[in-house]
Amino acid sequence: MFSRMSITKSTENCSDSIKKLQDALCSSDTVVIGAGAGLSVSAGFTYSGKRFIENFSDFISAYNITDMYSGGFYAFKDLEEYWAWWSRQIYLNRYTDAPKPVYNMLFELIADKDYFVITTNVDHQFQCAGFDKKRLFYTQGDYGLFQCSAPCRKETFDNEGIILQMVKRQKNMRVPSELLPVCPYCGRPMITNLRSDSTFVEDEGWNLAAERYESFLRTRKEQHVLFLELGVGYNTPGIIKYPFWHMTEANPKAVYACINYGEASCPKEIAERSIVINADIGEVVSALLDEADCSDKL
Repeated sequence: MFSRMSITKSTENCSDSIKKLQDALCSSDTVVIGAGAGLSVSAGFTYSGKRFIENFSDFISAYNITDMYSGGFYAFKDLEEYWAWWSRQIYLNRYTDAPKPVYNMLFELIADKDYFVITTNVDHQFQCAGFDKKRLFYTQGDYGLFQCSAPCRKETFDNEGIILQMVKRQKNMRVPSELLPVCPYCGRPMITNLRSDSTFVEDEGWNLAAERYESFLRTRKEQHVLFLELGVGYNTPGIIKYPFWHMTEANPKAVYACINYGEASCPKEIAERSIVINADIGEVVSALLDEADCSDKL
């Protein structure tokens, strides 16, 4: 069993680690990508600083909210105010293009590989960049979906149209009451399909994606697998990080790679088959693309 006490950090030169990762990509039969918030931060989806201030100055002034993440937990006065906040947050992080092309570069890097992606991100950026929908598992939900707050059934609903209306028509930190989303079955308020408690809806699409991911891992468990972890921290390590460590240990042909600015590490038990890079993900992916020709290494 791995523990935080067994963690080791890389002391290698970054360029040496990138070269090792390029070699691992070239020699792998399969790439399993595990993506966390750090990947979207590298792509420019920051939840604080200038981007936050430019889009939420009124909420900052009224409630002294410091960032989008903490604002998502604020107890707003009513649903009209709640959805003024949330429609902006969803619009910015789901229905606008990422400021930097990190996801597009990542897709270019692995498009010809046998790959699958598991992610805790909810911003839809993998599909926007061209990744195959049937090779994606969004474990924590999607900003682009509503669900019943009860919930009265395991069903989700696309929200693009109403979110765009909320953003367009809101005034004084409030949306018109007629835009408040309600469940078409029971009439209760709708909420965004994000995992925060036991009410999270795992709908048919979620379950199909989970089955495809399990099948992908099972049918390739003896291959040369690269487990490529991007920007995953310790908020929910049981979803991506710990399983990647265990699957790497169980498969002697597997390699574990972790790219995470400030939090790059691996357990000592798999250190000899691990590549740990403490750097910006976008910069590393760009460097890998510069050396992407594997033809002379096969």
